[in-house]
Amino acid sequence: MKKIQNSLTAAAVTAALSLPLASVALADNTPAIEKTEAVMLATNENVEQAKDAVSDTWITTKVKSTLLAEDATPGMEIEVETKDGVVSLSGTVATEAEKEAAIAKAKGIKGVREVSADGLKAVE
Repeated sequence: MKKIQNSLTAAAVTAALSLPLASVALADNTPAIEKTEAVMLATNENVEQAKDAVSDTWITTKVKSTLLAEDATPGMEIEVETKDGVVSLSGTVATEAEKEAAIAKAKGIKGVREVSADGLKAVE
């Protein structure tokens, strides 16, 4: 029983002695707060950039898989790249109809802002 009392007493003394140090730790450190806010803002910008990159990757994957799944478009012959929601199609297709079908499919994907098919050529 005496050991428990000694342990409790030691804990109470330690807590009491640390209180003055706690006030120093909790003092107003405005420069530190400003730095923290700057770091948080920079982090938010990085998160937004990551979201954009993920969105572009998702769009590219979705467009490519749609082109591969459709018989009207030769998905293996069409390269797909996305930057800021703008899809660029390139490669060679057999007909103008296949080119137009590829463009229409790409425009139908959620998140696509614009489709550029300057690099997509029809053989006929």
